[in-house]
Amino acid sequence: MPGGGQPPAPGWYADPSQPGAQRWWDGTQWTQQTQAPQASSPMAAGTYVPDANARQWAMFAHLSALLASLVGGLTFIGPLVIYLVKRDEHPFIADQAREALNFNLSMLIYSVGLAIVSFVLTLILIGFLLFLLFIPLAIAWLVLTIIAAMKANEGEAYRYPVTIRMVT
Repeated sequence: MPGGGQPPAPGWYADPSQPGAQRWWDGTQWTQQTQAPQASSPMAAGTYVPDANARQWAMFAHLSALLASLVGGLTFIGPLVIYLVKRDEHPFIADQAREALNFNLSMLIYSVGLAIVSFVLTLILIGFLLFLLFIPLAIAWLVLTIIAAMKANEGEAYRYPVTIRMVT
């Protein structure tokens, strides 16, 4: 390689001989595998091909919420940091970090709302039962976060259900 650097990792890259198309780089040379030119908006069309690095950072964006829950409980901090630091590297990283951030902010809003309603209703003795809703909410958060991380690692854009999309 010119300059003595490492060759790029195997993956789909812009085809040097056909503008707009992609060609597979096997880690040492270009292969004969090509893909058609991508749509002008890769995120909208879903035709972008995230490389291994992009898939890994997208997975970290989802899993960072789990780590944050163990450290301090503010699960949106990890996805926020990855979004702010890595969003310009690849559209897949930006999309999945934004999705994880929105989901964790939504879950924070739902949890605070449930806590307020439960506390107020506890004053009239029926709110204790609402506190039990935190159990399925926590289980759903955990399961959906793991599913999202697995999908991101496979290069698939994941959309969480019941998410308020505040960060666009």
